Amino acid sequence: MKKIEQISLNSDLLRAFVTIAEQGHLTLASERLNRTQSALSVQLRKLETGLSAKLFERHPKGMKLTPDGEKLLPIAQGILADLYRAQSLFEHPLRGKVRVGIPDHYDDMIFETVLSDFGKSYPLLDIFVKSGCSAGFPAAIEDGRLDVAVVATPEPGAHDLLEIEANHWVESDTFDRDPGEPVPLAVLDRGCWWSRLPVVLLSKQERAFNVKFRSESFSNLRCAIRAGLAIGVLPARAVQSGMRIARPERGLPKLPAMTQSIMVSPDAPAEITGAIVTALRQGLFENGNAA
Repeated sequence: MKKIEQISLNSDLLRAFVTIAEQGHLTLASERLNRTQSALSVQLRKLETGLSAKLFERHPKGMKLTPDGEKLLPIAQGILADLYRAQSLFEHPLRGKVRVGIPDHYDDMIFETVLSDFGKSYPLLDIFVKSGCSAGFPAAIEDGRLDVAVVATPEPGAHDLLEIEANHWVESDTFDRDPGEPVPLAVLDRGCWWSRLPVVLLSKQERAFNVKFRSESFSNLRCAIRAGLAIGVLPARAVQSGMRIARPERGLPKLPAMTQSIMVSPDAPAEITGAIVTALRQGLFENGNAA
């Protein structure tokens, strides 16, 4: 019998794994699933034993995914999303309104696939989308202007993990500048931690740079990079044709990943927000993990 045939990858094991990963702490995951910590630990050990892989590292702040855990997470999320969708086929149609906030570098994928398909699946549901800088989304959730939001942070926090997305130094496919020259820089002019990242890292490296382009728009930033005006930092999902990851000989500083988390208003209808969160997870899974 093949090894994979001996593993019972039931939904309870995968749900336990995904919840621990999203919460980042065994205590928070046990509260979320209404199970004891010992029961979750047993399920995690069973899954790790069956896969012959270590999925988490324990640290003072909680649980951190290992490289094997990061590989499994998008697959497990996709399986659970498929199960949810199968169950929803036989439920009553959703009605009402949902207000969703998404980072604008998700625009192409989310608008053209996820939200389009979601709207077709739930024609009686009114979907309002706010796209832009996610720094203002937590306040919008708190004061009731949004029901669900995807929020970018430099590291996992108290909210449900959606994905860990790599950041890259990006240049035009035809970009040709001497690596010894000051770095011509295109930056996102928003004042948040992410938009300050390239300047902060180059300054720490004591690397000379010139800001050649500023814009509040991700779309304009990508245009400037694609046109060869400058080098910029983009999340993995924002890298498009006509661009390439900057060559190693440029010696640019290492970039931290970006954590995309989901915030849900406690006052929003749980059935509706649950459906849109599932659609977002499934859409990201089908479009590949950006981490």
